[in-house]
Amino acid sequence: MKILVVIKQVPDSTTTIRVRPDAEDIERAGVKMVVNPFDEFAIELAVQLREKRQDVASITALTVGPAAAAEALRTVLAIGADDGIHLQDPAFDRLDELQTAALVAATVKDAGYDLILRGKQEIDLDSGQLGPALAELLDLPHVGAATRFELSADGKRFAANRRIEGADEVVEGSLPAVVTIEKGLVECRYPSLPNLMKAKKKPVRTVTAADVPGVSDIVGALGGTQVHRLEPPPQRPPGKVLKGEPAEMAAQLVRLLREEAKVV
Repeated sequence: MKILVVIKQVPDSTTTIRVRPDAEDIERAGVKMVVNPFDEFAIELAVQLREKRQDVASITALTVGPAAAAEALRTVLAIGADDGIHLQDPAFDRLDELQTAALVAATVKDAGYDLILRGKQEIDLDSGQLGPALAELLDLPHVGAATRFELSADGKRFAANRRIEGADEVVEGSLPAVVTIEKGLVECRYPSLPNLMKAKKKPVRTVTAADVPGVSDIVGALGGTQVHRLEPPPQRPPGKVLKGEPAEMAAQLVRLLREEAKVV
């Protein structure tokens, strides 16, 4: 069984994000970048499947991004992936989710992966579109936001749970398939220092635009959304502190709600 885990490098959620002066992107200089947390659950699931089974032949991690995204690949290689694929080219810098899915599909369609895993969403764009789009483009079954995932003894079928309103939905199907992972399906491990050192020796294949069949359609004619401008949210006005006796503060509050907030 060959497993592919698609990951993304994103800004750390604790990092202060600033918009560039040209308003076309965030200011990335000095911003701490990490593996998308939901993708960490995907790579952990892949590693645990290999630890439990004898038929997992390889785990490959793939990412699309600039040179700095290689650090994210090295992290998941340290967690347990065997090799990496880095799709890196200036032509890939402004792709939206559909274009990125088309790029990944064109790269891996003939690789014979039995299971493709991905976090259910990215914490930067929060879209969650890549997994379903990739499944559609590869003509594979898809399970989104899985909270449980198991393989049959022969490795040909899977069973998964996903949360729906008021219940859990149980889904069964055949491999190959694309599954996106919900937070908490597995408990993620931290890469050890020895494994981080070993990860530097694991193979990472760089794929450029020249290596992708039909890339001109993906980044050109296929089209896609374009970000024209980023703006930080407007600053909230300072709050007001009410002082006095309880009855006085209640009267002040009612007046403010009527005259300023205009909600009563």
